[in-house]
Amino acid sequence: MVRQNLARRAALIDAAIEVLAVEGARGLTFRAVDARAEVPTGTASNYFASRDDLLTQAGGRIYERLQPDAQTIAASLAGPRDRERVVQLMIELVDRISAFRSGYLALLELRLEATRRPELRAVLTERIRADVQANIDYHLESGLPGDATTVVVLYLAMNWLVVERLTLPDVFGEDQVKDLVTRTVERILP
Repeated sequence: MVRQNLARRAALIDAAIEVLAVEGARGLTFRAVDARAEVPTGTASNYFASRDDLLTQAGGRIYERLQPDAQTIAASLAGPRDRERVVQLMIELVDRISAFRSGYLALLELRLEATRRPELRAVLTERIRADVQANIDYHLESGLPGDATTVVVLYLAMNWLVVERLTLPDVFGEDQVKDLVTRTVERILP
């Protein structure tokens, strides 16, 4: 087995995410990843057993990169535990996810590809289910208002808002996005 450089492996996965975002799942080839990562042709095939392996690894990496850092989590615990705090957290969430545009677009590509690839579907299902549960646990443990259903409904609403923002950015302006987040939270948490 070839001894692998973990930093290069991560760079290849990040390049795969960028290829997915720009070219879609059909454009994800080892050659395209090599070109995007600016490494010699054949490098990606030395790191990943198959294209399916690369797709699966990209799915996991996107979630690693979408996770807030420790400072963001600590800041989210500051202040009152009320509806206004939930609004602030949802605005920050939409902004943070939107800032990783290529990652979220790649995730959409992976979700579509998962309808045809059971192994990828299993990985994404496990990863997303864990993410939803972590959000529920965090919400409940932090003392924010609402229950598990509140978190799930916010998750669904914010995800689609991010899709609109990234795929059709002219549908809602920046001010409208913040207003929509506020009104959504107000309706879910009266």
